[in-house]
Amino acid sequence: MLLKFKTANYKSFKEELVFSLIPAPKQKGLDYSILEENIGKKKVKGLCSAVIYGPNASGKTNLIGAMDTFKSIIMRGNLRNESGKSTPNAAANALELIPNSTAEENEPVRFFIKFTASGLLVEYGFSADLGKFLEVDHARKVLSETLKINETIVFLRGTSLEFGSLESISEFLVNAFEQNAESAMTLAKNNLNDEELFLMNGFKTMFSSKLVKLIHDWIDNQFMVIYRADSMQLIRKFSDPKKKSIYIEKTLNEAAAYFGINSNVLGYMVEGEADEAKLCSIFEASNNGAVIPAELFESYGTIRFVNMFPLVVNALLNGGTLIVDEFDASIHPMALMSIINLFHNDEINIYHAQLVFNTHNPIFLNANLYRRDEIKFVERNDITHFSIHYALSDFGTAGSSGVRKNEDYMKNYFVDRYGAIKNIDFTTIFEDLLSKRKEV
Repeated sequence: MLLKFKTANYKSFKEELVFSLIPAPKQKGLDYSILEENIGKKKVKGLCSAVIYGPNASGKTNLIGAMDTFKSIIMRGNLRNESGKSTPNAAANALELIPNSTAEENEPVRFFIKFTASGLLVEYGFSADLGKFLEVDHARKVLSETLKINETIVFLRGTSLEFGSLESISEFLVNAFEQNAESAMTLAKNNLNDEELFLMNGFKTMFSSKLVKLIHDWIDNQFMVIYRADSMQLIRKFSDPKKKSIYIEKTLNEAAAYFGINSNVLGYMVEGEADEAKLCSIFEASNNGAVIPAELFESYGTIRFVNMFPLVVNALLNGGTLIVDEFDASIHPMALMSIINLFHNDEINIYHAQLVFNTHNPIFLNANLYRRDEIKFVERNDITHFSIHYALSDFGTAGSSGVRKNEDYMKNYFVDRYGAIKNIDFTTIFEDLLSKRKEV
């Protein structure tokens, strides 16, 4: 369960961004949105959903991109670029794209995450010197790194490497660690690599591969960050595929039927020696049993839905945190409402799955659907060009700027009560174009 994500000096977020899924104080109602987990003797609470609003180019995609980039760095364990990997988020592979482009001085990039996994409360973060924007040849360096488990410091990395109490992770330590603790700590301090994260390298090798695997697996499999969902194409893999085989999934087609697909069946086809299967439209015998690539027959919205729905299933069945950029693009609001309601359903969402997405659709600005702390905004300053992030709950409930539960959130948003909206009028552009044409 994701509780908090922070970053600073990531693209338009020059100052610290704090994205929180911890319930805000004094928020009442919609208790189905509150997830609870027992961590030791402490009860930890998180929100099961959030929706992010803001105008175009405000930084909504940068917020999700920061999560995706953080995940990518953790997976490879270092600050080196990763070449040859295709991704819509270029900054995840080319780290020189991360620092704010307007910064005149070299400033650190910072990342932090707080989550629960397998009964543990994990807090991990690092800061790095990546140089200035587009400074490809800069000598990169991890400046700081911190790991806490159940609110107890495990290690602190700064100008030196310090260790806290390792008793909190005693069950995860490598065999015979106590006999070799002093030498392991000395060796770790003397062999830090400026470009490598200690967590994913020295700590994993000499202290606790089990704990690192737990953290790695959560970030890799449970932290499901989909950057630029409009460019996503789901490719299925089968353990023992057969040549020219068609795989039809019952659950997918049941969902597709609700979505409106009933003249044909959807399936995955394996061709040649490949173990990857691509989405296809499959027709009945009356149409010669034809099988064609789905993009040749289905609508863009249908393909978007079919690519996305397995991720929703995965999140709900495995307690994942699904974070999607432009989740609702080309998908009907009623289908989206049904998916959101699944995450809000205590009897369905029994594994504490979470859904976070950005949108321009005001239909979700509804006090009967989302709590105030689940409604988020991103706004970009027209002068500094820096993005800021805040929640509806940050306005409080008292005073002229307060937001009460029974208010019309959608109406207030469009009259600029909450910010994160622009008054756009293209009229003057066309008046100028027409004027110039008349002059000619």
